[in-house]
Amino acid sequence: MPKAIWNGQILAESGDTILIEGNQYFPPDSVRREFLTPSDTHTICPWKGEASYYNVVVGGETNHDAAWYYPVPKDGSIKRVGKDFSNYVAFWHGVEVK
Repeated sequence: MPKAIWNGQILAESGDTILIEGNQYFPPDSVRREFLTPSDTHTICPWKGEASYYNVVVGGETNHDAAWYYPVPKDGSIKRVGKDFSNYVAFWHGVEVK
């Protein structure tokens, strides 16, 4: 079962992730929100749409913009992926996903 770990804490764990472009996207209810704080960062993917970001905070350390999600994926992207990935969360910047 995939899990996301940073600074010794499990941030998310689920057997129902979606693999998109090599990244595991975790269902919203599998993510431990106590380790996330909103970020003002947004980026655009040409086919998925606008991504929003979270900072990951564990043990007083902050990993800026280490998680992202698509609140409203672009038209056609859900069909391309094969499942609605709205608000599913992916990780990077040193967050280990295994």
